[in-house]
Amino acid sequence: MNRFTGSLLVLVALAVGVYSAAIDGPIDFYKLYDNPEAHISLKSKATTADRTAAHGYPSEHHHIVTEDGYILGVFRIPYSHKLQNQNEKRPIVLLQHGLTSCSDAWILQGPNDGLPYLLADAGFDVWMGNARGTSYSRNHTTLSPDHPHFWKFSWHEIGIYDITAIIDYALRTENGQGQDAIHYVGHSQGTTVYFALMSWIPAYNYKIKTAHMFAPVAIMKNLSSRLVRSVGPYLGHRNTYSVLFGSQEFVPHNEFLMAIFFNICQPDFMLRPVCESAVEKLYAGGRVNMTAMPEGMATHPAGCSTDQMLHYLQEQQSGYFRLFDHGTKKNLEVYGTQEPPEYPVELINSLVHMWYADSDDLAAVEDVEQIAKRLPNKVMHHMADPEWNHGDFALNWEVRKYVNEPVIAIMKEFESKNNGT
Repeated sequence: MNRFTGSLLVLVALAVGVYSAAIDGPIDFYKLYDNPEAHISLKSKATTADRTAAHGYPSEHHHIVTEDGYILGVFRIPYSHKLQNQNEKRPIVLLQHGLTSCSDAWILQGPNDGLPYLLADAGFDVWMGNARGTSYSRNHTTLSPDHPHFWKFSWHEIGIYDITAIIDYALRTENGQGQDAIHYVGHSQGTTVYFALMSWIPAYNYKIKTAHMFAPVAIMKNLSSRLVRSVGPYLGHRNTYSVLFGSQEFVPHNEFLMAIFFNICQPDFMLRPVCESAVEKLYAGGRVNMTAMPEGMATHPAGCSTDQMLHYLQEQQSGYFRLFDHGTKKNLEVYGTQEPPEYPVELINSLVHMWYADSDDLAAVEDVEQIAKRLPNKVMHHMADPEWNHGDFALNWEVRKYVNEPVIAIMKEFESKNNGT
């Protein structure tokens, strides 16, 4: 989902007056500003709950406090209004987003194709997590996001604290089912935090029924992303560059600018053609759902800590899947070793389905297969489409057929064989 960051740059350029493919001639901003609508205050941003409710689904917004004080905004579709199954057994599913993304990413495709809607209509109790530092999780019991200490976390903490808190909260939320395990779906960083948690605190494997890793990211030695490979040598080691870049908010949150982006991409706003033009310029070839993309640009990037990025760059440079490298001196203090320890992924005994593709520039086939060799209980799903890439797991217009429906079928088969236990 980090493609939205680039999308916003194009959106800015278009919004200040370049020619638009969706508009005849240059944008006449004088006429736009002279229109009474331009003087009306910007609409407030719709939340994930607002968006799901707009399609008729029951929607809940929960606030979950982690062990280290972060307050997470988590959304839930508890049942399907089509099935009216609120009094029936509904297995729990947790969906966890990727880097710079948020819960909105899961619902971009709409009720006909989006995984949360399809899961709800298949009889599941759907939870959508938001990692600390994202637009829905910018609160703490004692720290302000304006304080640098708020941003001193990587995806390790998201796995160890955020995911554990959401799993435990969902399991104890009363729905009359008495469940002790959930299904899990993660995309990109959502897979990384799963590997980190389940290897570092193996007891949580017993709270998982099935896990689905979309574009699994752990070992990153063979990734082909030119951006990552170009900045890795500078920021993937403990040095002056990484120290200056670390422990701060990436692309600092600005409510006014985000409100502008959100409003430009609204379906009923006069500048919607600008947003659509940006999408057309960035996403050609007919592989992505073009209807969903403007909504994605309105909600992304959703925020993260620069330490999350540094941790990934360290993985790419070292070729290992291991904890954050603080430098030799602090590593000795924190880990008792000069180098950070590897995650013991051999301890992940939950059933893990690995969904991976040939054209994924962030999750190379060789790296996915390498980490998979160390997993004792996995099923490999190599995407048949040779052009399937990292973003296709969320944005491809055929994601329902090739990913979402097969995942739901696997979950339902598990429930059938295990009587939902």
